[in-house]
Formats: sequence, C-alpha cells, structure tokens
Amino acid sequence: MLLVLSEDHKEHLSFLPKVDSAVVGEFGRIALEFLRRGTSPKIYEGAARKLSVPVETVQHGVEGLMFLMTESSKHMISEVDFLDSVLVLGFGEELNQILLQLYLQHHAQIRSILSQLPCNLPAYHNLEWRLDVQLASRALRQQVVPMVTMRLLLAGGGAGSGSGSHSSRVLQTDPSSLLHLISTLEAALAAMKSSHARRIFRNIK
Repeated sequence: MLLVLSEDHKEHLSFLPKVDSAVVGEFGRIALEFLRRGTSPKIYEGAARKLSVPVETVQHGVEGLMFLMTESSKHMISEVDFLDSVLVLGFGEELNQILLQLYLQHHAQIRSILSQLPCNLPAYHNLEWRLDVQLASRALRQQVVPMVTMRLLLAGGGAGSGSGSHSSRVLQTDPSSLLHLISTLEAALAAMKSSHARRIFRNIK
C-alpha cells in the first residue's frame, strides 16, 4: 500500500531538502526519542538555534518525519511502496534514500513502541461463528435457508477502558453475501498493488 500525505504533512516535510543528511538523521533520532518519551520544547529550541530557523520550522519537520515513519511502520509497507509514497514530496533521490534507510533501520523499534502505547480504538480479539439452516416453515414444508451468524470479540476501546476489557458485535449474513464481500475485499487489496493505483496515489494532492 501507499501512504497518502496531506498538504500539511507535505509542507512540514518541505524543510528537509534545505538541510544536509546529518541533520535529517538527527531529526529521525529526535522523532524516535519523542515517540518513547514525548515531545520536549527545549530540544526544538536547541535545534532551531543551531540551524538559525524558527522553532516552528524544526517542530513541524520533526513531526512530519515522525508521521511518515510511524505510518509506514504501522502498515509495514515495503521498500518500493515507501519510495513511491515519498515521490509526491518531490525530493531528490539522495534524500529519498536517506528517508528509506531511516525507515528500514527503525521500523521494528517503532512498531514495538507503538504496540506499548495506549489506544482507545477497539482491536480484534477473536471471532466465533455459527451456521444455521432453516429446513422448513409453516408456509413451506421443504426449504433450505442457510444463515451465518458471527460474534466479533473486540479488546479495549472506549474512554476509561482497561486493557482487559472486551466488547462484542453480532453480525448475520447469508453465505452468498459473505462470499461476495470476501471477493470484493480481495479484489480491492489486489487493485491497491497495481501500477495504475500507484500512479493515482502519486498524483493525489
């Protein structure tokens, strides 16, 4: 898959071509440190003094880089997809390769940090399912009406919920609709990997 970067993220990252590779690497280190311990205005101020730029410029650059690395790591995108994603930024090949090396070097550590952060969104925990078949009714003595009932168990989610809290959702559908849904999702995933989809994502503004 490819990342879709908003205009704000593009603007935040536009500062990177104006600094050398060592500074980009330092921004990557700061972004990783902020993921572990949270942001620090003093670090922004110190970096801004060294580069003789406004504090907001440094802050936006680090935050933009942090978003790029965390989203790439979260979705475990490939090297090719990463490079295709940053093409919309208009950077040179050297800077693209520096960003790629930052991603490859730190993505496992970033995923580990993200897994330890609290999340208010429910996550998949388990799925229970049952197939019911109605064989007859008052109107029809002989009929076959299959129905798939699924109970989706979710972990966490919601304000104040503990890590051990669970919720559930009950879904019901017939087998043909379920098969159609599966085939549609598989086709969508396959389309995302096509060269046509890559070209579209590159030109999204």
